Amino acid sequence: MQYRNDRHGDRLSLLGYGCMRFSKKGGKIDIAKTEKELLRAYRAGVNYYDTAYIYGGSEAAIGEIFERNNMRDKVKIATKLPQYLISSRQQLDKYFNEELSRLRTDYIDYYLMHHLTDIAMWEKLKNVGVIQWIEEKKKRGQIRNIGFSYHGNTDNFLKILNDYDWDICQIQYNYFDEHSQAGAEGLKAAAAKGIPVVIMEPLRGGKLVDMLPERAKRIMEKSGRDWSPAEWSFRWLFDQPEVTVVLSGMNSAAMVKENCRTASLAKAGSFTKRDRAVLAAVTKAIKAKEKVGCTGCRYCMPCPKGVDIPGTFRCYNAMFIESKSEGRFQYAQTVGLTKEPAFATQCIGCGKCERHCPQQLPIREKLKEADKALRPLPYKIGIGLARKYMFRKAKK
Repeated sequence: MQYRNDRHGDRLSLLGYGCMRFSKKGGKIDIAKTEKELLRAYRAGVNYYDTAYIYGGSEAAIGEIFERNNMRDKVKIATKLPQYLISSRQQLDKYFNEELSRLRTDYIDYYLMHHLTDIAMWEKLKNVGVIQWIEEKKKRGQIRNIGFSYHGNTDNFLKILNDYDWDICQIQYNYFDEHSQAGAEGLKAAAAKGIPVVIMEPLRGGKLVDMLPERAKRIMEKSGRDWSPAEWSFRWLFDQPEVTVVLSGMNSAAMVKENCRTASLAKAGSFTKRDRAVLAAVTKAIKAKEKVGCTGCRYCMPCPKGVDIPGTFRCYNAMFIESKSEGRFQYAQTVGLTKEPAFATQCIGCGKCERHCPQQLPIREKLKEADKALRPLPYKIGIGLARKYMFRKAKK
């Protein structure tokens, strides 16, 4: 495992463990499976583990696993303040103390203001006294480093970056989103200030692996490199010295093995001009197919009316990246035939989803477009009959 330093000289593993996508069993995190994967990553040298208050069950899971294996002082835990729930100074302590309890610890290594999208969100926190609160927590040793995770545009990122003496920041960044959100400009600006940058969504919610169009896959296969799509993505990031940690939401032993191997071998500055040309061609091939740039992060959820927004967009994109029939089948199976309907037509246009979307997508407009494509009349009738049959039968 390779390591890069934070502002204070602490060594952070180049590969970090993103704890939002742990495997589930019976609707809850599969602790036994997750523990095996976390320990495998730890033994391979991963020491940075990223979670958040709203990652259902994640904080409690890693708290339990780290305590059972006597690992707390051997790893770095990053978690996040749910700033969107904060309206008073008292709530800062409420959520922070709850997180300490879940994590079974008395300090947080890296505490981030979660999901900032513009300077107004940071100003709101300042108005309830967050700066004084941070200073108190740091003085007591309860917070070792303070930072923020970001999902807005470059201009607002730079405003937030320059408004406080941050210890760390976290941005969405990958070869497909090189110039989106904070982008390369934000990455370099943070590095110039000596602020470590943690990368999230390196695979764009798995899309740069599982949903690559065939043309993109062929470009990679003919490149002369024996790299998987995931390895291409990670190597592009590891090549940049401004990147400190790259998070991966690993939920299989195979993912842990491959990503740890890549993080041990890929050296900064080793990515060639030819390699960059390959990814430029891959990006062009993806853009030719994709209809909605949704990463599946689920920040738009829950919808007040029960619409499965990321599920709808995933199926809509599948119509064009895979096939129309496959996308429609997936929609019927995963959205149309759930017990509680989750159709796009349930949208009332409140706009809550758009206010939380990291990609700033016109969700309401795209939902109408997606539903029209995914549910032409024959499918609408078929799904309706199937629902009537399935749920009438279930009541008997």
